[in-house]
Amino acid sequence: MRAVLREWERAEAPVSVAGVRRWGRDAVAFLLLFALAACSTAGDVSNVLGSVAGTGQGARRVSGYVLRVDTRSLVLALQLSDGQSLNLLYDDDTKVVYNNQNYSVTSLDQGDRVTARVQGTRRGDYTDLVQVDQPVRGSDTSTASHSIQTIEGTVREVDVQNGLFSLEVGTGARVTVSMPYSPSRTDQNRFQNLRQGDYVRIAGVYLNGSRVELRQFH
Repeated sequence: MRAVLREWERAEAPVSVAGVRRWGRDAVAFLLLFALAACSTAGDVSNVLGSVAGTGQGARRVSGYVLRVDTRSLVLALQLSDGQSLNLLYDDDTKVVYNNQNYSVTSLDQGDRVTARVQGTRRGDYTDLVQVDQPVRGSDTSTASHSIQTIEGTVREVDVQNGLFSLEVGTGARVTVSMPYSPSRTDQNRFQNLRQGDYVRIAGVYLNGSRVELRQFH
């Protein structure tokens, strides 16, 4: 029996040592390949984040008053508390929030006091969220009466989340109506119950040729 064991040890020992050495070489090679792949992946992730996050600066909050909304350049200009002006880029994903209701950036009025969340990008400072702290005017008291017009037409689209609906007011002509920051309870309920095809009459103020701000449902 001892002779058999000695023969087995002599036969197996070299194989075992060689196996360990071979395993060690394979493990080192695997670790090197893993490290190189990790570095490559980290570089790829960094490039992706760089393209999305721009300069990589952390988000910050700024407060000020609206100077203007440039719909052509997609720029929201603010006057900060220290008197300096700040231009913020915005896009279709930028939300304007007031009283837990979403609005578009074009609903902002000059003089509105706002707080914006700002992220640095390669193109400049960008905002994805604007909180209206205090509107410059009420929904129906500070606009001169001569600027309020009666508009009627057929409802074509309703965007409850963003406080918008479109009216067909003539042959193929449409206007987009935005809800004011502080609508009456009656107007708010009427808006939430609007359906495509409804015929409505409203009092509103033209902000431009195709945009109206609601003053009251008739």
